[in-house]
Amino acid sequence: MKKLVVWIAALTVGVLGSIAANAQSMTLTSSDIKDGGTIGNEQVFKGFGCTGGNISPALSWSGAPSGTKSFAVTIYDPDAPTGSGWWHWVVFNLPASTTSLPKGAGDVKKKLMPKGAIQSRTDFGSDGYGGPCPPPGDKPHHYQITVFAVDVDKLPDAKDHSASAALVGFDLHFHSLGKATLTGMYGR
Repeated sequence: MKKLVVWIAALTVGVLGSIAANAQSMTLTSSDIKDGGTIGNEQVFKGFGCTGGNISPALSWSGAPSGTKSFAVTIYDPDAPTGSGWWHWVVFNLPASTTSLPKGAGDVKKKLMPKGAIQSRTDFGSDGYGGPCPPPGDKPHHYQITVFAVDVDKLPDAKDHSASAALVGFDLHFHSLGKATLTGMYGR
């Protein structure tokens, strides 16, 4: 019995270590936003008192775990004074062959997303990218840009652009194989 318990414990540690290694092998980079760096005016929102370009950053990722069937990308500000943060970009059902998004892909009118990808509603109330725009005088906010490796081609509950960030997050909770995050900072 003792040998069986030791064997099960070793197997569990091995499986969990393999999952952690897959998750840690993913990387996310941007030529527009450096991890821990200040986000430039080109990516800042245009509206709500902000005068930025509202252009989504170029993103590239690598190291997706085997079994990845699609990707999702989100930008989230946990520092927003809402009690629930602020979702700036929600993209899902990116084909597994996708390893980057060009600058400006968050503008739904430009149609720069791969076929089948969906940009859903942000906390600004519209589809597509909405850049940083924290309240004046706040300390710089943290903008967490995350790419998720997903184990299904299409998220099962988030069907179209009307899906909320919470619904997309629910699906990602159950279908993510790994993720990578970079964080940009912005204050005014």
